[in-house]
Amino acid sequence: MLVTMDLLDTLRALADPTRLRIMRLLAHMELAVGELAQVLGQSQPRVSRHIRILCDAGLAERRREGGWVFLRAAISESAEGHSSANRASPIGTAVARLLAVSEAADAGFAQRAREDLQHLDAIRTGREASAADYFARHAGEWDELRSLHIADGPVEAALSSMLGTAGLGRLLDVGTGTGRMAELFAPAANHVVAIDKSPDMLRIARSRLQHLPPGTVELVQGDFTALPFADASFDTVLFHQVLHYSHTPEIVLTEAARVTAPGGRIALVDFAAHDREELRHGHAHARLGFTDAQIAAMLDAAGFAPEADRALAGHELIVKLWTARRRAPANVSPIVPSHATGRASRQQKG
Repeated sequence: MLVTMDLLDTLRALADPTRLRIMRLLAHMELAVGELAQVLGQSQPRVSRHIRILCDAGLAERRREGGWVFLRAAISESAEGHSSANRASPIGTAVARLLAVSEAADAGFAQRAREDLQHLDAIRTGREASAADYFARHAGEWDELRSLHIADGPVEAALSSMLGTAGLGRLLDVGTGTGRMAELFAPAANHVVAIDKSPDMLRIARSRLQHLPPGTVELVQGDFTALPFADASFDTVLFHQVLHYSHTPEIVLTEAARVTAPGGRIALVDFAAHDREELRHGHAHARLGFTDAQIAAMLDAAGFAPEADRALAGHELIVKLWTARRRAPANVSPIVPSHATGRASRQQKG
């Protein structure tokens, strides 16, 4: 009877043309409620009512990010899906496929969906323009910092070499910023969660990542001292030029260890210890880099076994890379994640 009730709730939720349009839009990308209202040409309160019905039926999920509320599909045509709701219910997968087939078979519905996608392109363009404006306003300070260390390309190449290009499993990108690391490693991961405290940076990341298939990367607003995830949620945790913003990096790494599965890995990219005091005031750096001994001690205390490190000399600052593996709790054998299937098998996009 439970399955029957789930099916009835799903069919009732879909018994409206606007809600069908919303579900087809969410199959393409995550959208803010205001963005959905803009595409649909309806008032935000009216769209919110439709959203409540879809969420109550488990077809969509809300996510708050600062003052914004974003909506994403909780179902997917893929049997793997990208949400717990879809993985728990074969009905969700079947419904997602039915919606796609209906769009292809119904000329009227297909025309309306095409028109909605044209409006969606305007949303994408607006996000890109907003990102470009943000970069333009902050270009000077970022160029100043970049002039002190090696270019991004060699750092990314070294990080890719140390992590490998496959088998990253569930990846957490802490302090995602512009979303570059999430974009770079998405092809090698089964799923990526990119977290940042700044709504501005998450908007930049959303613009960068919107070309990826829906569900590839999940953007989350949160603090690295209190990660909003369950224990052992991730196989790989990445900090790219983030740790020096923390006044308590040992707490940050302990929290990272909590969400890393036994046998999982952590990768840190940051500056070697330096004396550029002006970075505290001009760029809000809480720490002036780290020594190898400091990193090794903090990783060990957090529950990681250091594995490798690499130094990349630039102009005045040295970029350091460290990797470590999560130790298993006492009397539990470590499980090294193996991901021969899923996104790890895809070729990396350019």
